[in-house]
Amino acid sequence: MNSEPTILAIASNADSITLKDGRKEHAGYYLNELVIPVQAALDAGYQMVLATPNGTKPIMDPQSATAAHFGGSEEALRKALDFINTHPAMQNPRSFRSLIEEGLDRYIGFYAPGGHPPMVDLIQDPDLGEILRHAHSTAKTTALLCHGPIAIAAAMPKAKEFRAALVAGKPEEAKRLAEGWQYAGYRMTIFSNDEEHYAEEHYMGGGKIPFYVNDALKIAGGDVSISDKGIFKPFVIEDRELITGQNPPSDHEMAKRFVKALDRATAKAA
Repeated sequence: MNSEPTILAIASNADSITLKDGRKEHAGYYLNELVIPVQAALDAGYQMVLATPNGTKPIMDPQSATAAHFGGSEEALRKALDFINTHPAMQNPRSFRSLIEEGLDRYIGFYAPGGHPPMVDLIQDPDLGEILRHAHSTAKTTALLCHGPIAIAAAMPKAKEFRAALVAGKPEEAKRLAEGWQYAGYRMTIFSNDEEHYAEEHYMGGGKIPFYVNDALKIAGGDVSISDKGIFKPFVIEDRELITGQNPPSDHEMAKRFVKALDRATAKAA
């Protein structure tokens, strides 16, 4: 087993999301949201393991494979695509359960990108819940971007029921189900409702998603803030071990904060 400080990159296995009208819309992780922070950690000397609920490769949202998400640079886009197509960790994901059975102590930090898939499976995955409870109890850096922060709801003992209540439009029931959540009271951010309305209009044919992640974290007890500079502006919040970013343009700020937190943890452990 590699003794180098290692991060665990967490991704979804969902490839679609069911809208309120029953229509299924393709979904996947956002390329820049995964590659920019992870590559920054690798460049800083950390190793990476990729894990998904069932151990199969996560699906990328093809709409994210555009130079616009990489400062307009076609070269940066090409490098990002090369990374996901060739990096050994990206080709050989592990299942959450297999990593739990191996032991989670080797991981110095955890990172999850967005795209809509975390709303589907990560939010209610019991194995991810176990990983998150380990991260929380050991105060290990836990960073999540865009829709990614909704995954921390998995730490709830009744995460499946919590999601079901959100989908059913029962916020009071969801609030009750979230009682005792480890991250209640943490300052955090996530993809805003206004940004979601934009996504619904421009990427989902006007269809409505099953619930809004911003509202969900507030219902759960998170102290949620969004940028006051308008939609799709970089915004990252750090509170204790938790680092959350609002949207795709927050990728570079997230990368910077993530690496700094990892470096602090490494120095402390030395």
